Amino acid sequence: MQHSQDSDRKIDPPDHYAALHHGFRWQVDEHLNIAEVCCSRWARADLGRRDATKRIAIRVHQTGARTLLHTYSELQRAADALSHLLAGLGVARGDRVAIVMPQRFETAVAYIAVFQMGAVAMPLSMLFGPEALAFRLQDSEAVVALCDESSIASVQGVRQQCPALRSIVAVGAATGQGDVNFTAAAPAWQPTFTAVKTKADEAAVLIYTSGTTGPPKGALLPHRALLGNLPGFVCSQNWFGFDGQRNAASSAIFWSPADWAWTGGLMDALLPTLYFGRPIVAFNGRFSPELAFSLMQQQGVTHTFLFPTALKAMMKAFPQPREWFALRLQGLMSAGEAVGDAVFAYCQQQLGVTLNEMFGQTEINYVVGNCARFWPAKPGSMGKGYPGHRVAVIDDDGHECAVGVPGDVAVNRFDSHGAADPIFFLGYWKNDAATQAKFAGDWCRTGDLARRDADGYLWYEGRADDVFKAAGYRIGPGEIENCLVKHPAVANVAVVPKPDRERGAVVKAYVVLAPELIAARARSSLATAKFDAELVAELQRHVKTMLAPYEYPKEIEFIDALPMTTTGKVQRRVLRMQEEERFRSV
Repeated sequence: MQHSQDSDRKIDPPDHYAALHHGFRWQVDEHLNIAEVCCSRWARADLGRRDATKRIAIRVHQTGARTLLHTYSELQRAADALSHLLAGLGVARGDRVAIVMPQRFETAVAYIAVFQMGAVAMPLSMLFGPEALAFRLQDSEAVVALCDESSIASVQGVRQQCPALRSIVAVGAATGQGDVNFTAAAPAWQPTFTAVKTKADEAAVLIYTSGTTGPPKGALLPHRALLGNLPGFVCSQNWFGFDGQRNAASSAIFWSPADWAWTGGLMDALLPTLYFGRPIVAFNGRFSPELAFSLMQQQGVTHTFLFPTALKAMMKAFPQPREWFALRLQGLMSAGEAVGDAVFAYCQQQLGVTLNEMFGQTEINYVVGNCARFWPAKPGSMGKGYPGHRVAVIDDDGHECAVGVPGDVAVNRFDSHGAADPIFFLGYWKNDAATQAKFAGDWCRTGDLARRDADGYLWYEGRADDVFKAAGYRIGPGEIENCLVKHPAVANVAVVPKPDRERGAVVKAYVVLAPELIAARARSSLATAKFDAELVAELQRHVKTMLAPYEYPKEIEFIDALPMTTTGKVQRRVLRMQEEERFRSV
C-alpha cells in the first residue's frame, strides 16, 4: 500500500487479481500433517542455534507483567511429551481428543501433540454451558479431554453423561483435579515422539457449528484444509509470511482475540501463523478496546483479525487511536458480519490500514475476501473469490445468478483449472444426510446470500434466514445496521422483522447506545420515555435520509447488549424469536 508524502489519502493498489487468480496452482502432496508444517520443521531448522536466535512461536501477553516467550523448539518438546502421555492413555489414530482451553501456550502444545499422533482435535469453548459441552463430548465420542483451571470443573460436571470419555488431563493450575496432571508428568517423557505419517485427506479437526436450526453439527476437517486456507490468509493479511525470515525488527507478529477453539481463531490465526514460522500473541483475558490497542502497541502487532463487533467498539471508544497508541499494523482482516463503510473508513483513516473483509465458514473457510495490497477493496464488499477457489452466486436450482441478482454464495469442488480444491471439509460427523444437503452437484452452498457486481465483487445480503420481507419489500438487515451504527448515539445494532398483521412484518432495530448516550439518558431532566422517543425519531430520520423509505425501522428498542454467539456474531435469530413470541402472546 502506498502512502502520500503530504496527506493521509490512500492510493488504490494496482489490480493484480486476475493474474494472481489465473496463475495460482494447488500443490497438495498425498501425505501431510499439520504438526509437521506448523511446528516440527521450524524446530528442526533451529537445531544448534543459540536460544536467543531461535524462532518465537507463542508470545504470552500478561497485563502488568513480563511477556512470556516460547520458541518452536519448546513447542515441539512439549508436544512430544504430551503425545507420549496421550498414547499412554490409549489415544489412537483417529480418536477424538477434546481441547477445552483458552489462548495459552499449552493450547498450542495440545493441537500439535494431537495432530502428530494422527488423532483428531476437537476444540471446545470455555463459554459453553453444561448442555452444550455434554452434547459435543457425547456426539464426538471423545476419549480424552485436556482442560485447564478455567474449564476442568465444567467438564468434570458433565463427565458422567459422556461414557466414551476415559480420561481428563489437567493443565496449568488445574493440578490435582484431573486423572493425570500434564505439568507433573511431562518431564518423564523425554524422547522425541515419532509422528504418524498421515494422508492429506485424513481427519485433523472436528469443530461443531452453532446450528441455527436443530442441534449443532460436527464439521470434520482434513489436514489439507489448512493449505486451502493459506491463499486467503496471505491475501487478507497483505502477504503475511513474506517479510523475511530473521529480521526481528520487521518480522510479522500476529494477534487476534478470536478464541482458538473456533474456526476464526484456529484456522484464521493460530495455525496459519505457525505455518509461516512467525510468532502469535496469546492472551487469556477479557476483551476491551483499550486492551486491544495497548496489547497491539506493547507486542508490536503487525497483523490482526478483529470481529466487526470489536472494531465498532474500538471506533466508538477511541475515535482517534493514534493520538494514544503507537501502532505497527500492516494487515487487518475482519469477518463474521458485514463491516460497513463507517468501520472501513475508520480503519483506513485512523488505524492507517485498509480493512480486508473476508468470508468463509467452518466447512469451507477463507474462500472470499479482499487484499488491499494487490487489488482495490470496495468499502462494504465481501470481496472476490481468493486464488484457488471457484466462487459463484447460485440460485435454488444450482445455476449461477446474473449480475445484481441475489443468491446463495457457493464454492465449487474444483478450481478454475479443474484441480480439486483442498479447502473442503470431509463431511458432517455421523450425519450423511446433512452433508449431502450442503451440496448442489459440485457446488457447496454456504447458506449466505450475496449479489455479484459487474467487477466480480460480492455484496453480502445476510444469512438466508436473516433476510425477510416487510410490506412486500425484501429487507437485508446489514445495510440498515451499517447506516444506524454511523450515528454517534449507536454503539451496536441488530435489525429483525417484527410480525405485523397488516404488512406481514415491519422493520425493527434493537440498539445498544454509545456510553456517552447511556450517561446522558441517565441524567436527563426529561422523562426517560420522552428522551427515548426523541432519540428514536432522530435515528429514524437518520435512516430515512440515507436509505430507501421502506428500510427505516418502524420500531426501535434500546437494550443493554445484543445476544452474541461465542464467536462474536450477533444472534438475530434470538431477537427474531422474541418478536414472534411477543406477537403470539398479544
